[in-house]
Amino acid sequence: METNSATLAVLAVVATLVLGEALPAAAQYDTPLLAQPPELTLPPSRVRNRIEINPRPLLYRRCIDWYELQHRPSGTVLYPQMRCWWVRG
Repeated sequence: METNSATLAVLAVVATLVLGEALPAAAQYDTPLLAQPPELTLPPSRVRNRIEINPRPLLYRRCIDWYELQHRPSGTVLYPQMRCWWVRG
């Protein structure tokens, strides 16, 4: 019986070595070893409509600033003021 199990052990080692060398070598070929299913052909895509974007006239802020005297309990203070509005450019 021991010769039978020794033979099986030797065969297992040989099979491991053969398969271990064969699988990485198969990865180096361009053609696959296993049959691949044929690729599905997609219908031609239709041309999308062109979208044009016309931006509105650009706007920018116009500001004026000045200093104003404000009367506080601690005394009169010169305080900055500003007023801004949007203008088309």
